[in-house]
Amino acid sequence: MKKSLIALAFGTLGLGIAEFTMMGILPYVAADLNISIPVAGHFISAYALGVCTGAPILILARKHPLKRILLVLMALMLIGNLGASLASGYWMLLAARFISGLPHGAYFGVASIVAGKLADRGKNSEAVSIMIAGMTVANLFGVPLGTSLSHLISWRIPFLLVGCWGMIVLYYIWRWVPDVEGLEDTGFKGQFRFLRKPAPWLILGATALGNGGVFCWYSYINPLLTHVSGFSVESVTALMVLAGFGMVVGNLVSGRLSDRYTPGRVGTVVQGMICVILLLIFFLSPYPWLSALLMALCTAGLFAVSSPEQVLIIRVAPGGEMLGGACVQVAFNLGNAIGAYVGGIAASGDYRYPALAGVPFALVGFVLFFIFYKKYQAKY
Repeated sequence: MKKSLIALAFGTLGLGIAEFTMMGILPYVAADLNISIPVAGHFISAYALGVCTGAPILILARKHPLKRILLVLMALMLIGNLGASLASGYWMLLAARFISGLPHGAYFGVASIVAGKLADRGKNSEAVSIMIAGMTVANLFGVPLGTSLSHLISWRIPFLLVGCWGMIVLYYIWRWVPDVEGLEDTGFKGQFRFLRKPAPWLILGATALGNGGVFCWYSYINPLLTHVSGFSVESVTALMVLAGFGMVVGNLVSGRLSDRYTPGRVGTVVQGMICVILLLIFFLSPYPWLSALLMALCTAGLFAVSSPEQVLIIRVAPGGEMLGGACVQVAFNLGNAIGAYVGGIAASGDYRYPALAGVPFALVGFVLFFIFYKKYQAKY
């Protein structure tokens, strides 16, 4: 495996821990800041809104070398997470989470293009999946470790570690990622020209709604596992490892299948599976081991659909590839924000209901993906 792709994956590892750890430590944050768990869910939404804000700003940096942009984005990740570790109250943590989210979508947009340029012939989807793999590894090891450290010491420790990790990522991107050829500058308006066609909107809509459905449920996975499935608080860390394992497997398998069967076909099938799994979670979550199995399958689906979406949006965004790659992360995190909010409303009754609330979102995401595949299957 090329060291340059590993360096890019190191970046998504840090971003993944920053984004997903909050979902596993909501009870600790809520208790320390003296707020309810649904209100603590605002910190998930703040990160997602930071992503939505940071990605469009990327077009202002379009003339700069791609490697330099990556270094600046990692510096932002470092600052935001150190701020979160030092936050003294609700508003300060909300601001730090927003800053932490600013580099997320932009990094994916730039790193996807760099990974594609570094990929061997016919291995574009696999190279992107390797870049994304850092986020899945974050959920396999980083998030469970963060959850455990939050339980044993403080919820601030994971964010402090991500800030320190940012310094390591800065070094390896500087050392291992070559200066690849930049994109042709199509001008400010040219960056948005691809949005005149329906194909990008179908992908972005499928991403936002499909992932929003998953995050209705996953944002409140900790209380679901403990209050509904009956697992002990101590076992949540091991369960987060299982969820992360599902993400790793789903992402890597999806990357290879996408190169073989096309990203459009793989994304459509996986999104349909997610709809069924969320419905099963609602009915079967009171049964502990079925709940754990369905959790792993759903997280596998979440990342099995991610690399096809990332690859497809770049292919349907000629002249605006960097913005397109960032926009798919905007859609992902917009769905995250909406999902966390809607899931919080549903959770006020029973922690099973966020999964049910996510089904309509995931179903519409599947329909949009299916329309894209049927209309553009010959090309993508």
